[in-house]
Amino acid sequence: MNQYNFPTIILSGQGALAEFVHRLTVKNYQRVFVVTDAILKACGVLGKLTSLLDAHQVAFSVFAETHPNPIEEDVTKGTAAFKATRCDSIIALGGGSPMDAAKAIKIMAANEPPLAQYDDAIGGDRLIKEPMPPLYAIPTTAGTGSEVGRSAVIISSTTGKKAIYFHPDLLPDMAVLEPELTVGLPPHITAATGVDAFVHCLEAYFAPGFHPIADGIALQGLELVLDWLPRAVEDGRNLDARERMLIAATMGAAAFQKGLGMIHSLAHPLSSRCNMHHGLANALLMPAAISFIENANLDTDQRNRVKRVQALFSDRGYPSGGLAEMCRQFIENLGIAPGLLNHSVLGKDLESLAQEALEDPCHQANMIPVELADLLSVYKAAL
Repeated sequence: MNQYNFPTIILSGQGALAEFVHRLTVKNYQRVFVVTDAILKACGVLGKLTSLLDAHQVAFSVFAETHPNPIEEDVTKGTAAFKATRCDSIIALGGGSPMDAAKAIKIMAANEPPLAQYDDAIGGDRLIKEPMPPLYAIPTTAGTGSEVGRSAVIISSTTGKKAIYFHPDLLPDMAVLEPELTVGLPPHITAATGVDAFVHCLEAYFAPGFHPIADGIALQGLELVLDWLPRAVEDGRNLDARERMLIAATMGAAAFQKGLGMIHSLAHPLSSRCNMHHGLANALLMPAAISFIENANLDTDQRNRVKRVQALFSDRGYPSGGLAEMCRQFIENLGIAPGLLNHSVLGKDLESLAQEALEDPCHQANMIPVELADLLSVYKAAL
């Protein structure tokens, strides 16, 4: 096991979970609040944590009602449970959904309702003033990197759309990258979450602006995903692959402080409207979005960035060609069937999805500016 600080304390490797619980015992919390979901409870992953908490006599309560795409009701119920059980700290156990829900519960545990007033799109972060409980994040998927992120994405009960809640103090106090916890992920979820990490790195590297630190992290993250995601998909018990994918996911989240891009804006409505896994949505949209970028009038720096990523693929034996085609081959090699139609997205819905994508802020950091017609054209190309 290794420890990194960036700036969150990151425990990484086999034994990270046990080390975390050991460190928790000296905090003298009254009761920790574990936020997770029903699947992790049923499959025994939650039990791996709670058995360690019991063994170290750490009192806890469990909230396992988080939806796959967290909704505002999850936050309302979770906050009520946090207060009712008199908890004073939070552990997020799961993929991006429990971690996003836990961050929003952290906000509402200390600040007055309603949640909607803290939406980052309306400058709500300035209203988050009260001291919030400490938060620890234990990812069970290698994709979102939310364990080192400062934001939560929750589907609003009023609009039905995803809202972003951001605050520097939402950064978890510690991230626990225990590869054993990701072993049970089926290949298709391993692939989808891994592509999410890849897209985080890719869009961060392509985002405009001068941020050489984020660029360096993004490139290294891309290499890790290209090298280790196929191995994790092929052999889910490969702990080396699992650990490196967890690291790649944290690197993607660290990198995208520089920005994301149109792929994420296009993917978000597919989650809120079609209940599609976020990583899968990214995978289905990435080749068409990259093709759109490649065919644009790019400047020298932009072309060089595309070529730099192409070289990463070429170095790993992918046939020469455009980056979009390389991405398509990468996705298909992971067992992901291309085409939105193959995943129950209908052509008649594309115009309204494109309008929602335009309203999503992620595309504002796209390598090139995009308009409604551009977003619609990518949806159609990905259909």
